[in-house]
Amino acid sequence: MGIKSFEGPRKGQQLDTNQSLKVSDYMTRDLITFKSTQSVEDVIDTLIKHKISGGPVVNDKNELIGIISEGDCIKQISDSRYYNMPTENNSVEKHMVKNVETIDGNLNVFDAAAKFLESKRRRFPIVEDGKLVGQISQKDILKAAMQLKGHNWK
Repeated sequence: MGIKSFEGPRKGQQLDTNQSLKVSDYMTRDLITFKSTQSVEDVIDTLIKHKISGGPVVNDKNELIGIISEGDCIKQISDSRYYNMPTENNSVEKHMVKNVETIDGNLNVFDAAAKFLESKRRRFPIVEDGKLVGQISQKDILKAAMQLKGHNWK
């Protein structure tokens, strides 16, 4: 079977310029967040209960201070078992990732997809005016792509 070349839009075909391609239109705004003082066990319970793989850590002003993931929790469990240390008194602050990469809510979803591929991350928080406003995950990018399926993408 031969390869068909892309011919571009045909005469009379309209481009859908009203279709939104911004990260902010596909990000999750209703987030499950964690506090730095919470125990890792609380985080594990929440991750299991809500079937999520991680979440942002915020302070009392809703400012992003880190991210904690399943991997961070597993590392804590593994370390405590290896060193035969109790798991109590292990706060999120000790195990979260503090250097968090964020993306702009106005970024195009396809540029965000490329950023996911470059960074090997599963989620990116979106911060506006210093406050956490949402999060975009790889699954959100897939949902956006399926909604835009069949449209001409810019």
